[in-house]
Amino acid sequence: MDLFSSLEIAGVELPNRIAVSPMCQYSSEDGFATDWHLVHLGSRAVGGAGLVIVEASAVSPEGRITPGDMGFWKDEHIAKHRQIVEFVHSQGGKAGIQLAHAGRKASMDVPWNPERALNPENGGWINVVAPSALAFAPNYAEPLALDSAGIRNVIRHFRAAARRAEMAAFDVIEIHGAHGYLIHEFLSPLSNHRTDEYGGAFENRIRLFTEIVDAVKLEWTGPLFVRISATDWAEGGWNLDEAVELAKILKAHGVHLIDVSSGGLVPSAKIPAGPGYQTPFAERIRKEAQIFTGAVGFITDPAQADQIVRTGQADLVLLAREFLRDPYWPVHAAARLGKSAAWPVQYLRAAPHGSVRRATS
Repeated sequence: MDLFSSLEIAGVELPNRIAVSPMCQYSSEDGFATDWHLVHLGSRAVGGAGLVIVEASAVSPEGRITPGDMGFWKDEHIAKHRQIVEFVHSQGGKAGIQLAHAGRKASMDVPWNPERALNPENGGWINVVAPSALAFAPNYAEPLALDSAGIRNVIRHFRAAARRAEMAAFDVIEIHGAHGYLIHEFLSPLSNHRTDEYGGAFENRIRLFTEIVDAVKLEWTGPLFVRISATDWAEGGWNLDEAVELAKILKAHGVHLIDVSSGGLVPSAKIPAGPGYQTPFAERIRKEAQIFTGAVGFITDPAQADQIVRTGQADLVLLAREFLRDPYWPVHAAARLGKSAAWPVQYLRAAPHGSVRRATS
């Protein structure tokens, strides 16, 4: 088992263990994918990624972080996604989509705009929602605490988005339960002050997550990933012990892989970021929950990524910023590791010795 060995998950075979992590491009309008997304994601498929995951796609309009976020709340969004999926498939890769709801971190402007906070008068949304009426930070909207009807709507929206993912022919769905967005907000005592069946004890704080998974499974039979933050990096917050227990429960509900990240819930968190700093979380969850895991976070070097897989720390390596720097990281990594990479026929004249021709569909 190494970085370039295949991985079969729920009947879908990934050609290698390299995935393009979902990365917001803030380049959509009304939630629609554009030619930017086709070229951005397609170039990473050309570069040899085994799995290309579309960025966080909001299951409802108020679930977007910004007006530039991708959406999957209406059937009209399907057609462009299908085009992206077909191109990824033509390059031999598999395609995934991350379904998301931003919760209390919603209604902000795109990150390169210094005046980020939005309200209904300047293009924001009326209803920013969360488990409790606690703002993420002073420049964020104070959210409305979801009532039982609102929670049922969120679950229904995730289920409908899963149906659209099936219609668009995606191979993988990932549910975003990390980085301080809605599902993570329910998980952490720092953001969830509820006293009903969705707050307080661990089994209550994870309830929304399991109910969303169960609803998605009614529409989706393929590989189901979830992204979690293994820790809030903050006193009194969500922690790794709870993450391990959650992983065990999610496995029982039909989840196939835990994509293990961390942080994002509170702006004051002290995160010791560095090469592979989150990989130990993936390793522990993999061993104790007996489930596939994905490792993320400052993974840049081919030998580093290969070692993560070879030593059983994780089953899949998800790269983000490194793929922004180098869309062809997998074929370059193969050359560094002495592996034969499949290059597209159009690029063979530039391929290193030992590369092979990629079949095209």
